[in-house]
Amino acid sequence: MSTVTTTTTSVPAPSVGTGHTRVEGRDKVTGAARYAAEVPFAGLAHGWLVLSTIARGRIRALDTEPVLAMPGVLAVLDHRNAPHLNTDYAGLLGKPDPTCAVFQHDRVPHFGWPVALVVAETPEQAREAAEALVVHYEEEPHDVELTSDHPGCRPLDGHMPAVTEKGDLDARLASSAFVVDVEYSTPEEHHNPMEPHAATARWDDGRLEVTDSNQGVTWVAGELQNLFSLDPASVRVRSEHVGGGFGSKGVRAHQVAAVMAATMLQRPVRVALTRRQMFTLTGHRSPTIQRVRLGADADGRLRALEHRSVSRTSTFHDFVEPSAGAARVMYDADAHHTANNVVPLDVPTPTWMRAPGEAPGSFALEAAFDELAEKCGIDPIELRLRNEPEAGPVSGLPFVGRNVAACFREGARRFGWADRDSRPGVRREGRWLLGTGTAAASFPAGSAPSTATATAHPDGTFTIRISAADIGTGARTALALIAADALQVSPERIRVRLGDSDFGPAMIAGGSMGTRSWSWAVKEAAGELRERLALGADLPAQGLTVRSDTTEAVGALGPAERHSYGAQFVEVAVDVTTGEVRVRRMLGIFAAGRIVNPLTARNQLLGGMVWGISMALHEEAARDRASGGVVGADLAGYHVATHADVPRIEADWIEDTDPDDPVGIKGIGEIGTVGAAAAVANAVWHATGVRHRSLPIRPDRVLTAAAGAPDA
Repeated sequence: MSTVTTTTTSVPAPSVGTGHTRVEGRDKVTGAARYAAEVPFAGLAHGWLVLSTIARGRIRALDTEPVLAMPGVLAVLDHRNAPHLNTDYAGLLGKPDPTCAVFQHDRVPHFGWPVALVVAETPEQAREAAEALVVHYEEEPHDVELTSDHPGCRPLDGHMPAVTEKGDLDARLASSAFVVDVEYSTPEEHHNPMEPHAATARWDDGRLEVTDSNQGVTWVAGELQNLFSLDPASVRVRSEHVGGGFGSKGVRAHQVAAVMAATMLQRPVRVALTRRQMFTLTGHRSPTIQRVRLGADADGRLRALEHRSVSRTSTFHDFVEPSAGAARVMYDADAHHTANNVVPLDVPTPTWMRAPGEAPGSFALEAAFDELAEKCGIDPIELRLRNEPEAGPVSGLPFVGRNVAACFREGARRFGWADRDSRPGVRREGRWLLGTGTAAASFPAGSAPSTATATAHPDGTFTIRISAADIGTGARTALALIAADALQVSPERIRVRLGDSDFGPAMIAGGSMGTRSWSWAVKEAAGELRERLALGADLPAQGLTVRSDTTEAVGALGPAERHSYGAQFVEVAVDVTTGEVRVRRMLGIFAAGRIVNPLTARNQLLGGMVWGISMALHEEAARDRASGGVVGADLAGYHVATHADVPRIEADWIEDTDPDDPVGIKGIGEIGTVGAAAAVANAVWHATGVRHRSLPIRPDRVLTAAAGAPDA
């Protein structure tokens, strides 16, 4: 035994709040970091999913015999020979989406539904055989078109109530000096992380091991345990490096199919999705139709607010895009009504996508606020400041660190808002019309129970183990800085291991809750370890380990409105002869709690803002009403913003903290996206004098508006 203490003659300067490059950066740029589809396994077989070519009906027959005779083919799984799965349970996010419970029946509820898995010795053989498999269907009429008056439209609770109401809306609207009553729409959008989804399943001495790319290993492990009725100790999921997720990397068909095939063949099986398959199998953001009605008095103070959103879900699993939730936080009124409705259609189930609800919801709400500012003759920032609520508009709970006003004041100063001519369509630079716009942003700052361990080694180094997921956000580095400060050592002495379900339960990387939740657990474990070492605890050869569990602490948090906030500012140039819209400069100022690592935090905020530009001007998945499938399901047909679209963009933050969080952080993964599309749309109106209420603001829509059509 030996004794080690972390106390030194000089305690290192705090690591949290200083910029640090990613601890795994060298591995990633040199190729040493292996992603899910790159991890080698002896005897690896490859599976390829066969997807339906109809949007509704049933499978009448599959011609598998010719496929089984093809070179290298090992098996074909479909509803006739696949094992039965248990779907009668509630997991982390509720009942499982039946899409992941593959090959359980002959029904086809949407285009691209998994109907079979072909397994072969090589991926090339598997793909060729999968494309050769003939499937016979009985086709039925389908419906994929979202309308606000669809007979199946109904309210749906999600992680928030479907409907909230207070006050007499009609009476307050009737008595308002200024009224805005407008409808906005956003299209179907897709995640498209850089790394496609992939999973490898194998059995090792009676234990199922899955190497995956996901946003939460304990989440995926729990779902697989339930689906296959396995003992929890017999499932291990690992996901060390993840090349982006944005809400799409949960439990999907490919993981379940890989486990089925590995069980049948008793050898490792990998199933990797193509980019085109991701447009069908990994979820998407539903299109929305949103109606916003605002009523204000002569001073611009809200008397009535209504925000109603309609999104779509599948016919077999409920999911709601809670766009009306944005209004429940941002603005209050004597009459305040919000509703989230869904329409079941013959489409894949939508899912969480970066800033779910808030991204499309803030577009409608913040664009409507800009329209109200125009009607009232009040500066858009001033109108928002006049309507700052003192407590949660719906909940009535106190705000924890609501710094929207500070974000607007700092952003306006740096953007030069005071020099803005409020009149639309008056600034011109050659063929370009110039305009500026702004919008507010908010996103919940939640915490979830997590566990972590901290180990002190005899060589003076420390290892943190936590089932966190670094999906490109820099979580490893942030947790290393948190641990270093808790142990009062330099970050170079900290090693962070994550992405292994054997490390115990932890929050997923989602909802801007990951780093906040994990940091709490890491700080507790590292802090207790330091105390033990300071008291002279014996250090065995295998090291001294302390485990934390924040379940009780998180559960003791009092009810409050906890959010990150921001103010977005955009300048655009619009060529009304070609319809081109260019973002010239963009500034986001945020109040997002204590910033752990300014370097990676700024990356996250900028990435979110670029996502907002992409949402405003480019992203749109067009679904063919005839086939029910997405047209141009690839990155050639589905446009996203690139470097050329973002010439000058800046993100910064103001001093902010959450006093109830042990580190003081909130969340930054999604706040950068919120309000960004509205700021772009508001800037386009300022440039041209025409409102665009449907995203994206395509060149054809600009040209139509320039030709004298009513607001787009």
